[in-house]
Amino acid sequence: MDLDLSDRVFILTGAARGLGRATADALVAEGARVVISGRTDETLTAAVAELGEENAVSLVADNADPDTPRRLISAARDTWGRVDGALVSVGGPPVGPVTGVTDDEWTSAFSSVFLGAVRIAREVGQELLHGGSLALVLSSSVRAPLPNMAVSNGLRPGLAMVAKTLADELGPRGIRVNGLLPGRIGTERVAELDAATGDPDAAREASIAGIPLGRYGEPEEFGRTAAFLLSPAASFVSGVMLPVDGGMLRAL
Repeated sequence: MDLDLSDRVFILTGAARGLGRATADALVAEGARVVISGRTDETLTAAVAELGEENAVSLVADNADPDTPRRLISAARDTWGRVDGALVSVGGPPVGPVTGVTDDEWTSAFSSVFLGAVRIAREVGQELLHGGSLALVLSSSVRAPLPNMAVSNGLRPGLAMVAKTLADELGPRGIRVNGLLPGRIGTERVAELDAATGDPDAAREASIAGIPLGRYGEPEEFGRTAAFLLSPAASFVSGVMLPVDGGMLRAL
């Protein structure tokens, strides 16, 4: 299948590693160009070197910074003269139960995970033309709470409703908005979560027991799914929250 991505330009936040990086790999493999952002220049520089300087540029940026959307849009327009879509991904919020997360941790996570994502999606969405596409990387916590992940359980469902609402608002202009709900995929973040339990092997085995496909996903599997959802090949898919979890979620 031709995803019709040649020479299209996408902004990807949090894309120096993990799911954002896997999506950048998939988009570039299909002929797209990418602007990737993250918090560390060293990891971004390495990512651009691997993606190819003719295919990617990077920007050190914090999603919580109100100026980040403007800088990302400018980087895309200054380099390639257009913006066709964005993948909005943020780092994982702090781990802990409701009773163990402080007000400061909630406030910080809200600024980055929630408000930062809303701001970027809103501002990039205003720049897109007919056929443009936005996707937000959320979590399976949109549909079912995760143990010891109170902040994710609290913020991700709200972001899903924002994405659904934005799909309604931008749809008349021919712009699509969707969400992706990754489950247990073998990223550094998931390895860190497993390690935080004190017994990462047992945690992994317990998680795999609840995945019908019997394994963790590979980042490349998420990246290919995200690239399809962003592409014109998915031109009549909007307002969807798509699990990428090997069947882990039991809700339809």
